Amino acid sequence: MVTTVLSKRGHEIHVGRNGVEGLAKAKEIRPDLIITDIMMPEMDGWDLVRHIRATPGTSMIPVIFLTALSDDEDRIQGFRLGADDYLAKPFRFDELELRVEKAFRSKARMDELSGAMASARPSSSEMLSAGIRGSLEQIGLSSLLVMMEMEQKSGILVMKREEDTARLFLKNGRILAAHFDNKPEPRGAEAIFEVLRWTSGKFDFSSLEVDMEDEICSSTTHLMLEGARLMDEGKR
Repeated sequence: MVTTVLSKRGHEIHVGRNGVEGLAKAKEIRPDLIITDIMMPEMDGWDLVRHIRATPGTSMIPVIFLTALSDDEDRIQGFRLGADDYLAKPFRFDELELRVEKAFRSKARMDELSGAMASARPSSSEMLSAGIRGSLEQIGLSSLLVMMEMEQKSGILVMKREEDTARLFLKNGRILAAHFDNKPEPRGAEAIFEVLRWTSGKFDFSSLEVDMEDEICSSTTHLMLEGARLMDEGKR
C-alpha cells in the first residue's frame, strides 16, 4: 500500500523484504529516502539504521521508521540511533506524504551543509574564516561526524545544549579528543557517547589545523556503533 501510494506521487520505489535485503539495496542504489519497519526478519530496523549511519555511502540518507511500536521509549530510541522521523501504525497516508516531503527538505539542508563544508579547505595553520554551524534538529551528530570523516576535515566542533558545551577536536576527519567546558567528566570517547545522545542543540565547526595527541584511538564508525550499543544497554 505504501509503495502504491508513493508511486502514484511520482516516486521511484525499491523494496527490501527484510533488513538484510534493505541494507544491500541501500548500499547499491543510494536512495533519497529509506522507509523501514522495526520488527523484521534477518535484521531488525534498529540494526538496519545503525549500519546505514555507520556506512559512509549511506550515512546521509534520511530514514523514516514506519512501525507498530508506538511507545515513547521506542520513539526516543529511533531518534537516538539516527532516524529522521517516526510514524506509528495505524497511520494516514496523507501524513506519510507530509513526512516524506519533510525528509526531502531536511536532506536538501544536509546537502547544503555538505557543500559548504567541502568548500572550507584549510590553507594554513591559522583558523579559517569559513565554518559550519547549525542545529541538531537539522542534522544529527552521527551524520555530521561521518560527513567530516568523508571530507577529512580538521578543526574544532563545538556542541551546545542548555548549560553544556562540548568540544570535539578533529584531524583529517578523525576525532582526536573530546571534553566538556563546564565539567571535568566525561572526557574522550565517553564525552562523544554523551553528545551522541543529544537530539537537540547547536553545533559550530571551525576549520583549522589541529596538532595534538590522539586520545580516542578509534574510528568514527566504531564510536557510533559503540554509542548505539551503550544506548541499547541503558534502555534495557
